[in-house]
Amino acid sequence: MKKMIVLALMAVATLSATAQQSLEWGKRPLQSPEINSDNTVTFRLKAPEAQRVMLTGDFVQEQQGVAMTKGEDGVWQYTTPQALAPELYYYAFNVDGLRVNDPLNVYQIRDVNTVMSIFLIGTAEECPYVVGDVPHGTVQKVWYPSPTANMTRRMTIYTPAGYDDSGITNPAEQESYPVLYLLHGMGGDEEAWSELGRAAQIMDNLIAQGKAVPMIVVMPNGNISQEAAPGEKAGAFAQPSFNLPHTMDGLYEEAFPDIVKYVEAHYRVKADKRHRAVAGLSMGGFHSFYLSANHPDWFDYVGLFSAAVMREPRDGGASAIYKDLDGKLARLFAAKPQLYWIGIGRDDFLYDMNADLRRQFDEKGYRYTYVESTGGHIWRNWRCYLTEFAQLLFK
Repeated sequence: MKKMIVLALMAVATLSATAQQSLEWGKRPLQSPEINSDNTVTFRLKAPEAQRVMLTGDFVQEQQGVAMTKGEDGVWQYTTPQALAPELYYYAFNVDGLRVNDPLNVYQIRDVNTVMSIFLIGTAEECPYVVGDVPHGTVQKVWYPSPTANMTRRMTIYTPAGYDDSGITNPAEQESYPVLYLLHGMGGDEEAWSELGRAAQIMDNLIAQGKAVPMIVVMPNGNISQEAAPGEKAGAFAQPSFNLPHTMDGLYEEAFPDIVKYVEAHYRVKADKRHRAVAGLSMGGFHSFYLSANHPDWFDYVGLFSAAVMREPRDGGASAIYKDLDGKLARLFAAKPQLYWIGIGRDDFLYDMNADLRRQFDEKGYRYTYVESTGGHIWRNWRCYLTEFAQLLFK
């Protein structure tokens, strides 16, 4: 008995000593990133054996990153020279040529096949991507049948605060809502807008501030050959990839009615053109472009965010979806949509393609709203576009 007690005491003592060493008793624990009072940000990495550490990020101008400074304690450090504006930022370290995420930062996010450390600056009032002290909507991962694609597929659906409570005391008073179909880009999936795009946080804050009408947001998987995001479909894990079949050959547009049918059968929605919107980024903008052109009676609001508005899709335009585009656009604008919104960054590789589309629209006298931002083909722009676009819907 005494032997057992001694062993137990020794184990406790060992754990205590280990804990004290890990806490570096009396010292401030390392923090990274540390957002300073002036909104500059300090990054730290303990790598005493490293010869060179660089910081890369979407706030770093230098393509190769900026050099961090090594202290006597083996901790590398870098503080941004200027304050960073309210925003969500990505970053990573390059340690002697090896890219690593910040081991001190538990907040990470996946973009296709890359995982990045992230941080937020600002309040919900300054930056709508920050979780606000407001009523919150619900985000669901929903499986729906797609007979056209011959599979069951997954999508993300946001319902606004109050949706689940509406009509509890009197079911006859249940409220119906307009719907925004929000589409992701190449390589993305049904998690892209809810995670990278912070769509739920944006909608929660805008609705609570009275800047946006309460609406349902449907975020499908735009890769029609996939059932779901990597790690969510049946079978072993598969490496995420940009190169997926049938992404822009017409099959997605042909299968889109399966999504609308499910949503309108399972959610309280206003199922008419005045209360439907479609918007998407890059490849999702391509889908939004052709869906609205082929169905002028479906959507009163169309948003193209850095859209790939090519007239010759991957299959050479063999699908009927791509035939008679000029005639379809004429019928679409003859139906006078409430809003046709185009946004693009000045440094976006699709800028010229969008400029050509606007010239065509101008020649035809088609009415549209245009927003040009700084930067390129990046989520920072697309979150801003969603924030602005959502405030114009269903009013």
